[in-house]
Amino acid sequence: MISTIILTAVVLFLTILLALPLGRYMHRVYAGDRFWATRLMGPVERGIYRVTGVSASEEMGWKRYAIALLIFNLIGGVFLYALLLAQGALPLNPLHFGGVQGASAFNTAVSFITNTNWQDYAGGSTMSYLSQMLGLTVQNFLSAATGITIVLPIIRAIARHKTKDLGNFWVDMTRTVLYVLLPLSALFALILMEQGVVQTLTGVVRADLIAPFVSGGKTILHQMIHVGPVASQEAIMMLGNNGGGFFDMNDAHPFENPTGFTNFLEMVAMILIPSALVFMFGHMVKAKRTAWAIMIATLVLFVPLTVVSEHFELLGNPLLTHLGATQANMASLAGGGNLEGIEDRIGAG
Repeated sequence: MISTIILTAVVLFLTILLALPLGRYMHRVYAGDRFWATRLMGPVERGIYRVTGVSASEEMGWKRYAIALLIFNLIGGVFLYALLLAQGALPLNPLHFGGVQGASAFNTAVSFITNTNWQDYAGGSTMSYLSQMLGLTVQNFLSAATGITIVLPIIRAIARHKTKDLGNFWVDMTRTVLYVLLPLSALFALILMEQGVVQTLTGVVRADLIAPFVSGGKTILHQMIHVGPVASQEAIMMLGNNGGGFFDMNDAHPFENPTGFTNFLEMVAMILIPSALVFMFGHMVKAKRTAWAIMIATLVLFVPLTVVSEHFELLGNPLLTHLGATQANMASLAGGGNLEGIEDRIGAG
């Protein structure tokens, strides 16, 4: 239990340590400051505005901002829905999956554009690579960016007091994806790949079984393993707090979360941007002490609930204990604790 609490403290400490400069960086991005990031990505940003006809200096009231946000996400939802229905006739489908069934495609489109990412399918055996990359991964970026853009006009309203100008949705969306989500996701994806998260367009990999077995009178010598462009989707899935993974079991799958280190980093990734937004708020309203007060308030709620949860997770399931099942930490065999819905390689703690 002590080691689990220490690990939790390290996660929180590292998150805040990274969130402080990230919050300051995000403030500069949304303020339109000229600094090293805009020197790198500024030409791309300006090119997007020229192609789309967006004026970076034009601001919107809350109604125009809200309407633009809704229209943008409606278009994204329709596109994703159509893509899933038509995937059987589209490229990058090495396993030749057919189109997703209509109700499932609609459910997936709605859940992915709203950042809820509820899955009623097994991703590795349902979605083509094109659907995963152009559909689901893109929406992982855009839905997370939408959540951030909703926060920005609220903060501006607080900072500016009496004003009708709350920013420009198209500018905020572009800057969120271009300056925040894409760089963080690219860096995180590279780290995940180094740790063993798969990133390939190969359809399946044939693996020889260590222990062949007989089924239906036939000796089974090989196993076909689904792989794919996982790391690129996993990175934004965690950073954007998206629930939809490449495989149906998400991070319990070793191809999404192969080591204890990736598990640690993914815990940090999930709370990094929300924490950075708190410090960004402090910079935007010029009230850094208020930002720290908000952060401390969240920790006052988060830490006790987390410790209580960890305590009971480590105790295991009392129903299984009553049946005589061992739920102790047995090192290589099981991590111990309540393993319902928890990956055995990592354990409850």
